[in-house]
This record gives sequence, structure tokens and C-alpha cells, in this order.
Amino acid sequence: MARKVIDEDMKELVKKAREARGNSYSPYSRFAVGAAVRTSSGRVFQGCNIESCSYGLTICAERVAVFNAVSEGECDFAALAIFTEAKDLTPPCGACRQVLSEFCGELVIILANPGGEKKLKLSELLPLPFNKRNL
Repeated sequence: MARKVIDEDMKELVKKAREARGNSYSPYSRFAVGAAVRTSSGRVFQGCNIESCSYGLTICAERVAVFNAVSEGECDFAALAIFTEAKDLTPPCGACRQVLSEFCGELVIILANPGGEKKLKLSELLPLPFNKRNL
């Protein structure tokens, strides 16, 4: 795995994502995920995955973090960290990529696990997004 150096602000965001992972409700998949999003104003909002026995009602950590921020009136985002204990770094799913595209535009994303982290941009994960311009 390529390890890219991240700055102190990003390390703090990863720490918040790791902390949020502790609140995951994932009894079915046993795949706990934590996320933390930093707004342009500097506020940080956390999220964890929350599962339901009716699987379609499950929500990912990334969307919980973004929706927490939006519900507090914050809609301008700078960075997102995602933390799992998985062997490989875990990128956001397709649904999360779409929501991130809707609310976050060009966003810095840090994928992290106990072995390291990787910094990339949302446009690398979703190069041709469907967004407001397509309507």
C-alpha cells in the first residue's frame, strides 16, 4: 500500500473518524466504519455506519457525517476521513460518492486503517459525477 504523508489537520480528522468508528452499529456485517468531515469553517462532524435488519435501511458512515453537518447548517466541505480496521483501505461506496458529489464538490478524502492512510480527491473516485449541472 502506498502511504502518502498527511498534515496534522488531516491526522486529527483521521483520529475523529477512528473515534466515530467506536459508535458503529454493525451487528450484521461486523464491518465497523467511522467517518469525520471537516467543513470550510473548521467544524468537524462525525458519523458511523448504522445497520438495520432490513438491509436497505442501512446507512454508511460517510453519509451520516455529511448529513450531520448539513442538519447543522454546514454545507461547504474541505475534507473527509474514513477509518476501518480492514486490511485494505476502504473507499466510499457508490451511494456515498454520489452524496459527496452533491454536497462536497472537489473534496480531499483520506482513507485510513491501522496500517496507514492515503490522501486523494473525490474526482479520482468519481470522475464523471451526475450532479445539478446534468438536470
